[in-house]
Amino acid sequence: MNFLADLHIHSRFSLATSKNTDVENLYVAARKKGITVLGTGDFTHPGWFGELKNKLVQAEEGLYRPKKNISGKIDKFIPESCRGITRFILTSEVCNIYTKGGKTRKVHSIILLPELSLVEKLNRRLKRLGKTESNGRPVFTFDVANILEMVFDVSDRAMFIPAHIWTPWYSIFGSISGFDSIEECFGDFSGYIFAAETGLSSDPDMCRKFSGLDKITLISNSDAHSPLKVGREANIFNTSLCYDSIISAIKRGNPEEFTGTVEYYPEEGKYYADGHRNCRQSLLPEETDRYGGICPVCRKKITIGVLHRIQKLSVKSKNKTTTTGCFKTIPLLEILSEIFQLNPVSKKIMRCYNKLLEKFGPELYILNFIEIDVLRNSGIPLLAEAIERMRKNEVIITPGFDGKYGTIKLFKKEEIEGLKILRNGLSGIQAVL
Repeated sequence: MNFLADLHIHSRFSLATSKNTDVENLYVAARKKGITVLGTGDFTHPGWFGELKNKLVQAEEGLYRPKKNISGKIDKFIPESCRGITRFILTSEVCNIYTKGGKTRKVHSIILLPELSLVEKLNRRLKRLGKTESNGRPVFTFDVANILEMVFDVSDRAMFIPAHIWTPWYSIFGSISGFDSIEECFGDFSGYIFAAETGLSSDPDMCRKFSGLDKITLISNSDAHSPLKVGREANIFNTSLCYDSIISAIKRGNPEEFTGTVEYYPEEGKYYADGHRNCRQSLLPEETDRYGGICPVCRKKITIGVLHRIQKLSVKSKNKTTTTGCFKTIPLLEILSEIFQLNPVSKKIMRCYNKLLEKFGPELYILNFIEIDVLRNSGIPLLAEAIERMRKNEVIITPGFDGKYGTIKLFKKEEIEGLKILRNGLSGIQAVL
């Protein structure tokens, strides 16, 4: 079967996360987005793990669903058009901070396991090595290769995936703390790395320019810190619905089983370009090189972004490979926000969003797969045009840099000015309310 999977999220027990990020709200969010398999996130945290044990039961092999008394209560919050199967897969992210090769390394990784009993076994070991209760993403002060070894000692069915691989401070290839190859990081354990997460500031086409990822499956996940962010990136599978089939598809990278990804526009990510946020300096790689890596305003070091880092590691690479099945998307709330010039989480925009889901189905279906002509009957002026432009990559880009999100716009200022009557009277929104 074809389905979407978002394997990397966080619970309310991680820092800087929404307090409503619990099993119930994540389940509802997944259905509204069209996500069939959702990572639990944070299974190393004792509070969250206890909640997972209390609220989930095994469904298909290696996958979990909410208990019937829970799903019965929350199904009423899911539009009929979005009803379907959603399963949880046991995942967590860990951080390793340590010194190697004369440099401080800060590497984030995703762990997947097929059974709660195996998670419990791993958690007992990790608790002896760090404060797993202080953050949903625990920090350990030893080599990331050691934690990989520990995970596979617990289960040979595990998967260990470097997370958001280009983020400057916390990733395997980051410009500030990263390595130049998988082998440099994991050494003899490199053969256990079958996949890498691209992160919001890059996409598969960018990553494929680096030959060090030639044998690696590139996955994309939301890294959501709130239910609203679930599914902003996802993976497209065509397999049976079970843990081993998902893991096998990732390991093999067979395009008939792992068929593609749903992507954020990488320019919207917080670390796409180089720059210095405090001085409002956003720079392309050639500009950074011209300044010698120093901010022209304050004379401090510029934060080297993802685009620049990939270019640097790809200098000796002859790769020109492009990927297939990559769907660049803009969240539907952001599209509605641009059309109506309202806050994306305002009550009126949220009502409009939910009415669209009731009429057409899950968000990712609306954004990527529904016929444009069908959307012309949405009652929202410019919605069909907006989504058509998004699918054609006809967008206006202001790239993110140094921790500041970029913006992706679909209309010029004068086009939006032509909708003043809608911004004042909101007649377009009223048409679907």
